[in-house]
Amino acid sequence: MISIDKTAKISALCDIEDSVKGSKIIIGANSVIDSFVKIKPAGGLGDLIIGEKVIINSGCVIYTGNGIIMGNNISVASNCTFAPTNHQFIDKNKLINQQGFCQSKGGIIIEDDVWIGANCVILDGAIIRRGAVIGAGSTVRGEITEYTINVGNPLRVIQHRK
Repeated sequence: MISIDKTAKISALCDIEDSVKGSKIIIGANSVIDSFVKIKPAGGLGDLIIGEKVIINSGCVIYTGNGIIMGNNISVASNCTFAPTNHQFIDKNKLINQQGFCQSKGGIIIEDDVWIGANCVILDGAIIRRGAVIGAGSTVRGEITEYTINVGNPLRVIQHRK
């Protein structure tokens, strides 16, 4: 089920696939989804819930996997990937694409007032707290505390927002 608020702006060049397994994709009021954004239900049964006034710039890929909850007033720069799922690969006697997916680490949670820089990868189990800034090119797989500016791999706090 896809539900897009009537005030949201979705580019005609955005590709949103409907789930065949019942996952919900909900896009809130006054949100903007730019050209060449791909939203794909894959890797789990989680829902994608995008809050109000969220901007997702071009080239981003969002898998629903084990679920993503995005709060309000979030800015996502170009070419970010949201992957709340992981392939299983433990059995060397099976092809990876025949092993299914790992147990969920809780999906992805992004609280209000967050800025995610270009080319970031946000993984299953990531929690980005209110007011955080994620520097370009970062990979997030754990919890980022509120009102911090984080950069690099591994992420390090460079300052706290005032």
